[in-house]
Amino acid sequence: MVSTHRFVVLIERSAQLPAAQWLRAGALTLMGLSLLVAGFGLSDASAQGPWQRKHAKIAQDLHDATDDDAVAARAARGERRAQRWERQVRGVRVVNAIVVSNARDPELTELRNFITRNGGSVQVRHGALRALTVNVPARLVKRLVERDDVVSVSPNRDIVRTASTLEAVTGALSPNVRANSTKFGYSGLDGSGIGIAVLDSGVMKAHYAFNNATGGTRVARSVNMLNARLADFQAGTDLSKTLRPGSTQQTGFEAAIANDNNFYADQYGHGTHVAAVAAGRAQFYRSTTPDTTGVAPNATLYDVKVLSDAGTGTVSDALEGIAWVIYHARAYNIRVMNLSIAAASTESWQTDPLCLAARAATAAGITVVAAAGNFGLSSSGQAVHGTIGSPGIDPSVITVGAVNFFGTNGRSDDRVARFSSRGPTRGSRIDAAGVRRVDNLLKPDLVAPGNRIVSAAATFGGSVQSWNRLAQNHYANLVTPVGISQFTPETQMMMSGTSVAAPVVSGAVAVLLQANPGLTPPLVKAILQYTAEPLPEGNLLEQGAGNLNLTGAIALARALRTDIASAIEAGTLLPGANLLAVGQAFPQQKSNISGSGFDWSRIVYAGGNRLLTGTALFSRYQPIWDPRLVWAGNTVQRQTPVYWSGTGIQPNTYLSHLVFSTPLSQTLLTSGVVRAEPLAGQSSMLAGTGAFIRTKDLSGWLAGGSGLTLTQGLVLAEGLVLAEGLVLAEGLVLAEGLVLAEGLVLAEGLVLAEGLVLAESGGVRLGFDTQGALQGE
Repeated sequence: MVSTHRFVVLIERSAQLPAAQWLRAGALTLMGLSLLVAGFGLSDASAQGPWQRKHAKIAQDLHDATDDDAVAARAARGERRAQRWERQVRGVRVVNAIVVSNARDPELTELRNFITRNGGSVQVRHGALRALTVNVPARLVKRLVERDDVVSVSPNRDIVRTASTLEAVTGALSPNVRANSTKFGYSGLDGSGIGIAVLDSGVMKAHYAFNNATGGTRVARSVNMLNARLADFQAGTDLSKTLRPGSTQQTGFEAAIANDNNFYADQYGHGTHVAAVAAGRAQFYRSTTPDTTGVAPNATLYDVKVLSDAGTGTVSDALEGIAWVIYHARAYNIRVMNLSIAAASTESWQTDPLCLAARAATAAGITVVAAAGNFGLSSSGQAVHGTIGSPGIDPSVITVGAVNFFGTNGRSDDRVARFSSRGPTRGSRIDAAGVRRVDNLLKPDLVAPGNRIVSAAATFGGSVQSWNRLAQNHYANLVTPVGISQFTPETQMMMSGTSVAAPVVSGAVAVLLQANPGLTPPLVKAILQYTAEPLPEGNLLEQGAGNLNLTGAIALARALRTDIASAIEAGTLLPGANLLAVGQAFPQQKSNISGSGFDWSRIVYAGGNRLLTGTALFSRYQPIWDPRLVWAGNTVQRQTPVYWSGTGIQPNTYLSHLVFSTPLSQTLLTSGVVRAEPLAGQSSMLAGTGAFIRTKDLSGWLAGGSGLTLTQGLVLAEGLVLAEGLVLAEGLVLAEGLVLAEGLVLAEGLVLAEGLVLAESGGVRLGFDTQGALQGE
């Protein structure tokens, strides 16, 4: 049985706070059976005040700006400061916000009418995501929250960004991936036919990095989602639109955002570098320009500009970008979405707008890769936990931390970069009883090279080209260390951060999907984790399952059927069905990269805080590989895509909306799967157990055959998952001296897209030491 209603998603960025408050405030830059009630195992219940119970749907920073008592209290403390998303209009305080709805009507007609009747205006209706960007009087926010068809209300915050060595260090040069690769040619898997959407500051289409083998561009589409109308605070208007394929509004919208003739669309410089790390090609570079071939050098790129040439944007723009990708995913075969923009958020993954949007993309069959964030060190140099950015806090996305590979092809010296954000996730929600429930999910999922990565540098201008603004402002850190003579259009620069590590994984996903197009997003994620190489140092909250191992991932992907995704969509795969391809056996669980052999991690995160292992995960169908199913803790949700239909519309192509349902019974895992969390024990930072266990130690035990084998599978029954994940008493770890953030809290009202910009001064800002993400370690 299922309880069914529809839902909307949106993107949200939390307001930054003064640096001294980042730990205590809780405010872009993301497992013998007992009832699991405490997320990752941390004690997550704490009493909340009446306003928190009443306004649980309101983001905290919006509440503080619209509640009279909160405004007065902040003013008395000298903390009140107007944000960009709020202003006085003819004596009335108005806020620019994003409203997420669960209305059955995909057009949100009643909600839109309510807003315009009460002095507000609707700026954008975000298509299948069921969200509105609105301007409303501050007094109307409380009335919005009281509506049953409103899930959450968040401010429309600003956002800002966060043989080839790269090929060698990721395993892309292994015989089963890309053999005989040189700067000027190669053979093997290269991401051909797979679309990667890059939501960032734009892509310089004219750069040689994005040429195909014949010199044409691989940037198939460029769109600019920046929308100046959002600054218009006129009341009583509804500017939302329908995206019915072929409609006048849909074609007009597409014409308005088209940026295909702009070959220099990235004056900021972040997006071009990110895109080239994922899919750059060095074939047309001069002999003096280094081989900086990306991981998927023949993948098709989709440039979705959501950040301005100054590196800033709004949440609404980013939301529109995600909606555009979802809408066109099937027509363009966009299978991967890279989000090197991470938002601060203290909201639970269940209500955070950016997480909701990422889950919608996953349900539509898009593998979403997100940067974990660059907030692993406090300004005093302490390791900080709980600073994963949104949407990396969502269980459906692949959250990527950064590896320092010390510029060598060998992996024996690799370690997690100190600046890379650590888990667990610390978003929270307030339940019906007014109790705060912290998510505490295991993150990151894995790590990848993200330190001092040389790749394409954007330029712009006429006959005389200028460096992008990042390079202009930080030439000594980003350009000088490359140490080459620079020529357009093949300029190069060096960047660091998890925003660089994320596209390494995005490129790997494209190659994986070329090898086996039948993989689903959750199955892709599990393969990358299971085959990862555990680094010698680093626990589950620092390196996840380990370092990216593309050659191992390809070996496992090729052993599986190529019709898995289509069979899941058709409902013809039953739990426990064979997933191995005809004539295939499970591959040897070892890899060799650059002469170094290692065992696979054999670790897969599931259910937010479960650790799974065993060949049955992949040799038999597990229902958690359905991308429409989301599971974390004791929460299981299903999102079913509904596509536009009608005369002249290609069937099952353009997403109209999603239907959300809550199953009361659901098989999650079959017998034969092995649970690994009993081996880890109760979490203690000092003892190095539980979530703090070294990934390599746990992996070694699993390789030896340890673990608890499920004899009857794992089933959601009457809405409950009767299995406990990793258990950690919050009071214990705090007593041990753990520095634990209450969600990623930043300052000044900016969404810090993932971290590089935090360190543009080359120093320490916002309570975090992010210098390593600017100049490398």
